[in-house]
Amino acid sequence: MGFELRQLWLDHRKVLRLVTHCKAPAQNSQLTQGSMDFKQIAKDTTKVVVSYLTYQAVRTVIAQLSETDPPRSLWLHTFSTKERIQDGELYIRDLFQAEQSLGFRILTVREHLANEVCEFLPEMVRTGIQEANIQQRRQQLERMTEFDPVPSQTHPEQLPEPVEPIKPAEPREPGSDP
Repeated sequence: MGFELRQLWLDHRKVLRLVTHCKAPAQNSQLTQGSMDFKQIAKDTTKVVVSYLTYQAVRTVIAQLSETDPPRSLWLHTFSTKERIQDGELYIRDLFQAEQSLGFRILTVREHLANEVCEFLPEMVRTGIQEANIQQRRQQLERMTEFDPVPSQTHPEQLPEPVEPIKPAEPREPGSDP
């Protein structure tokens, strides 16, 4: 399941990358008139979230079964490594064909997870994106304004002017005027 999770996470990040460029229509009406299809972005994001919640439900059921029915836990784990869990709906369909009771159990757990998580998700996504954007902008600004204490050799006009060394005073003879 490690590879499938990584692929699911990468797909999720691609969708979130698209979403990070979106603002509410009232804030930036040019985006709504551009080439971005917000309904399609929402559908794609929903598919990724549903598949991720399916994955989390599978993990939860495997953990539960490992305590109550280790052989079924092992079977579900093996099944999950062979099936493409990136597409949650396809995974569930294949699971129904192999082990119907586990399919229903995962649907129940997935729905419970959705009810618990989705209430907070919109605000958490907005806040997370805003904080991440602020952090990225701050870091980029710091990189852009870093002071390089060593002058660049490619721009001779930036080199400091040579300073003539101070000559030591010559000894004076007593009684001579300065």
